Amino acid sequence: MGVLFVHPDVHISKRLINHERIHTAQMRELAFLPFYLIYLIEWLLRLVMKDNAYMSIGFEREAYINENDYDYLNRRKHYAWVKYLKKKKGKTKHNKKRYKRKKQSNIHNDD
Repeated sequence: MGVLFVHPDVHISKRLINHERIHTAQMRELAFLPFYLIYLIEWLLRLVMKDNAYMSIGFEREAYINENDYDYLNRRKHYAWVKYLKKKKGKTKHNKKRYKRKKQSNIHNDD
């Protein structure tokens, strides 16, 4: 369990909670501090790439791709985020659109 800080206008949906629970699983398996170090290093490395750095981070890709699968954490293997480090062709545009929709839906979504 952890603490979730959100803007007052953000609707805390079941999907958002699941997304954050996936991050909590990632943090636990890395003993927390390494999670933040790897996250920061990966983000910095991806800043020089053409695509959205945030949406390209392996931790975020795992969380976004599986946030609607509410049973995912029961099936998730340890270090599952590693397979999301390598970009797959065709996913970037989808992720950018999804990120834009995600920002909008977190403010107004009712699920």
